[in-house]
Amino acid sequence: MGSINMHEMPKNVENDYVVILHGIFRTSKHMRSLARHMELQGYEVLNLDYPSTKKPLEELKDHVWQDISSKAQENKPMHFIGYSMGGLLVRAILSHYRPQKMGRVVMLATPNKGSEIADFLKNNWLYKKLYGPAGQQLGTDQTQISSLFKQIDYECGVIAGSRSIDPISSLLIKGKDDGKVSIENTYIEGMQDHITLSAPHTFFPQNKNVQQQTAYFLREGSFKK
Repeated sequence: MGSINMHEMPKNVENDYVVILHGIFRTSKHMRSLARHMELQGYEVLNLDYPSTKKPLEELKDHVWQDISSKAQENKPMHFIGYSMGGLLVRAILSHYRPQKMGRVVMLATPNKGSEIADFLKNNWLYKKLYGPAGQQLGTDQTQISSLFKQIDYECGVIAGSRSIDPISSLLIKGKDDGKVSIENTYIEGMQDHITLSAPHTFFPQNKNVQQQTAYFLREGSFKK
């Protein structure tokens, strides 16, 4: 993979919106570095908080869309970046709502086919208490949430991680992984492009390569190979 020369990137993005959604048990603070990077590219960033551990995905999609609608103008293009469960939430939102000017979507370490770690922990009382109803929807058996998602009909890029800082969790995952999700389980039918970077799940949004590749996809519709 070649390195990205930031000077190659066009600066005029017409102040497009970028909606950024954090993962479960996180807040917008975890996404600040990525949000700042996108602001420097010329985007108007909506780095949103949402009650990730309080509601199931069915309710979260409505909650977040209402928040977006109250803050965004309809006449500007809107892109989405979803980290981990935030990527699933983006999928759910765009299956039921759509901005007037739809942009591109980047999913970061999103368990599109479910997380093997969520399978292992789903019956643990502490996990259930801390991660709430949405935590029960992150496993590889996705029959309960299949009705939430429609076929992807927008330009979507997926970035997976191949470096783990959690060797115990990685023992539970088949194939290469980022400590929480296997690379294989980040793939989704209909995506425009997929790339794997050496980054652990926990610090994915802060990784400079992840940030640069995300910005590149939003502009070009593909990753820099």
